[in-house]
Amino acid sequence: MGCKEYKACEYLIKNLKENGFNVQRNYCGMETAFRAEIGNGSPKIAFLAEYDALPGYGKEKKPGHACGHNWIAAATYGSALTLSKLLKKINGTIILIGTPAEETVGGKVPMVEQGAFNDIDVVLQMHLENENNIACKTLAIDCLKFQFRGKAAHAAAHPEEGINALDALNLMFAGIGCLRQHITPDARIHGIITAGGDAPNTIPDFTEAKFHIRAENRNYLNSLTEKVINIAKGAALMTGTKLNYEKFENSFDNLLNLKALQNLMKKNLEETGIKNIKTEGNGATGSSDIGNVSQVCPTMYTELALNIDEICHVHDEAFLKYVNSEEAYDKLHKGIKAMCGTALEIFENEKILEEIKSEFKNHKKIKF
Repeated sequence: MGCKEYKACEYLIKNLKENGFNVQRNYCGMETAFRAEIGNGSPKIAFLAEYDALPGYGKEKKPGHACGHNWIAAATYGSALTLSKLLKKINGTIILIGTPAEETVGGKVPMVEQGAFNDIDVVLQMHLENENNIACKTLAIDCLKFQFRGKAAHAAAHPEEGINALDALNLMFAGIGCLRQHITPDARIHGIITAGGDAPNTIPDFTEAKFHIRAENRNYLNSLTEKVINIAKGAALMTGTKLNYEKFENSFDNLLNLKALQNLMKKNLEETGIKNIKTEGNGATGSSDIGNVSQVCPTMYTELALNIDEICHVHDEAFLKYVNSEEAYDKLHKGIKAMCGTALEIFENEKILEEIKSEFKNHKKIKF
């Protein structure tokens, strides 16, 4: 599980050291994070490994790689290792960064905050999915916990003495339901009650809820999150309760795509035999801490589809059958070839990197 990926982290570090990489352990203060480098100077191209599992699979509800992060670690390690064998022909630095806990707190977020990507020219990462996609979308997300405190009283004998914290929470949910009529189609607000009272004959004096608030870009999400907080404040005012709220997980930013990188990756994917590549980012999506990386460093995030008959999605238990299959190995080899080919072209052609950086700079000027 996230932040406990000790075996995966040690396995990768051991193999990287054996192949001549210089490795920093406990990178950015996280026990299961690392940064490995080989080569000298610029450009610096980084591959990002993920290796955290998801909880609750099978009869024993064990963790499993239903999101294929085992495959991500293999693909990014494989790319860095392959390029390291061509080091005599490359002017630049090959980097592999181990990033913990993508599924939960998002290990890339503190890395971004500590400047881990400030010296990197391009980031590359791939993920298994249901489509071949070079125009992936991820939503920006804020994760907030709200707590209302009131006053307990007997619900039948002395209700007038109580201050109902559950009323506040219900009013908050009702207010968010009304807000949903007036948000953009890409936005999402979804929450659960984690504490709602202890007994029906006692007016609840404490309630708690957790919400995920998402949108296609960070600037709009900031305004939406403020509206949700104001709804909670209004519910507290209406009921006389006291409100506390805080983030319970790191905030993720939306993924910033660059045409220059997309076109380069598409060319290299096609050369490995990958077809039917999606080039428009439509449809439903989730959130990932790679979005934060893409806001500070040119990033190419690619999805590869497995050629399977069963219809299943990442996080489904059925997906566990395929993430370590012959089909996954086929896509692993093709993914490594495409990432290496993309990296080699950047290493060998200064104009390509100039185009990527120019587009990134222009994107950063845009106000969403």
